Amino acid sequence: MASSTNTQLPLLELDLLRTLIAIAETGNFSSAAEVVFRTPSAISMQVKKIEELVERPVFIRDSRSVSLTQDGLLLLEHARRVIALNNEMVARFVTPDLAGIVRMGAPDDAAERLLPEMLCRFSHSHPCVTVDVVVEESVVLIDRVKNGTLDLALITCDAGFDGDENAEILLREKLVWAGLKGGVASEKSPLPVSVWEEGCIWRNAGLNSLQEQGIEHRVAFQSANISGQKAAILADLAVAPIPVSSIGGKIVQVSQMSNLPPLPDYAMGLIMAEKISSPALAAADHLRACFELEQAA
Repeated sequence: MASSTNTQLPLLELDLLRTLIAIAETGNFSSAAEVVFRTPSAISMQVKKIEELVERPVFIRDSRSVSLTQDGLLLLEHARRVIALNNEMVARFVTPDLAGIVRMGAPDDAAERLLPEMLCRFSHSHPCVTVDVVVEESVVLIDRVKNGTLDLALITCDAGFDGDENAEILLREKLVWAGLKGGVASEKSPLPVSVWEEGCIWRNAGLNSLQEQGIEHRVAFQSANISGQKAAILADLAVAPIPVSSIGGKIVQVSQMSNLPPLPDYAMGLIMAEKISSPALAAADHLRACFELEQAA
């Protein structure tokens, strides 16, 4: 006699989980369709199937984008674990076309804001490729790519570095003056500024603009890390020139309210060694695709 406890739960196929992850990472069905090589209508059908299987809404939809419900966030967490376990298991039995180590460099801001998610996705698609990352200033990274100790590197561009003219531009972003919400650092004279050492593109852009406008200022805080710059801002010790994407929470743009001079855009570029392995080329292609999605989001 069959017991009711033998009733099997429905299975969420890996393709459905990959689609769920793609939608969560891109923010809309159209971009997700490009990631998983399906049509937007097929993506919609897959979402419908997911919600039918779990018997509750997974996405909140509006005219431009979609976001995850609380149940969707829980499902996303498990989906990433299932996909990672699947890749690990299959990699033990199937020798992929690409295997090896990629030596990569990146400046601090890219390592903090952009690389974690990008490298996580790369590890899912290339489980037998290991990426070793070195976080350094762009001038150091350029030298290390030239001498062959790094395969590729992300660098800040348009800073006048020797070598950045050969970089492939992956992202352009506006620099803005940032300060503490409700803070008074931007009202002080001389203006307290948080920057890094000579050669830093953000330092050059910020201090040059202040000098051109004749605004009295002093370097009140120095840090090579964007986390250090944010700490100075949050303590209301200084204002700092940082990318607009780093604005948020108690850190706000103070350019307009404090009559600070506008700042130029800065660029994130990719440079590669003359002799580069197939795994490194695959990593470079992955970075290009990720930055395209970043700008489209």
